[in-house]
Amino acid sequence: MGWVSVLSPKKEGFSFPKSQMVDLCISFVTGLLVAQLNVSGKDKTHPMESKDNNLVLGFVVLAVFLISGVKSWTGEIHGRVVCDVCADSSIGPEDHVLEGAEVAVLCITKSGEVVNYQAFTNSKGIYTVAETMPESERWDACLGRPISSFHDHCNHLGDGSTGIKFTYNHPSGHFHAIRPFVYRPSTAPTYCI
Repeated sequence: MGWVSVLSPKKEGFSFPKSQMVDLCISFVTGLLVAQLNVSGKDKTHPMESKDNNLVLGFVVLAVFLISGVKSWTGEIHGRVVCDVCADSSIGPEDHVLEGAEVAVLCITKSGEVVNYQAFTNSKGIYTVAETMPESERWDACLGRPISSFHDHCNHLGDGSTGIKFTYNHPSGHFHAIRPFVYRPSTAPTYCI
C-alpha cells in the first residue's frame, strides 16, 4: 500500500465530497503560505525558524499532491529460475533453484514510456519486480527474459527460456507470475541417462 492511500480520509472511515476536500486543502495551503510569509518577514534570529520553514514547505507540497487527485497504481511481476539438471524439460527431484540468477523485465507503460528493470533471484530462486506509479502510466505490456545464471555447473539456457511477452492488465496490488526460466548443465550427469 502506498503512502498516499494511507493518508486518504476514506481509509479512516470518513469522506468529504471532492469539492469540499479541495476547498479544505486550499484553505490549509493558504493558511500555511500566510504563516510562511509571516515567518519569512521577521529577522531570523532563532535557528529553529529555518526548520519550521522546511516543515511548512513540506506540508504545502503534500497538500498540493493530495489536491491533484493523482491515483497511484502498484504492479508486481515475479518468477523463478531453475536448473534442469537432467535436461529433460521437466522439474524433478534432481532439479534445483538458482540463487543469484539475473533477469531483465522490460515494460511499456500506457503513456508509451519504456522502463527496464533488473532483478536477481533470492535463495528460493524467485525474482520480483514491483513499482508504484500513477494509474495513467501503469504497465501495458512487458517482456521478461533471463540474462545470466552465474552458476558454472548450470549456465546453458533451456528450450523456450529466451523470453516471455505478456500483457499486464491486473488491477493495482495484484501480481503477474512468469513461468520459470530454465538453465541446463553443459552435460547431464550419468545418473540421468
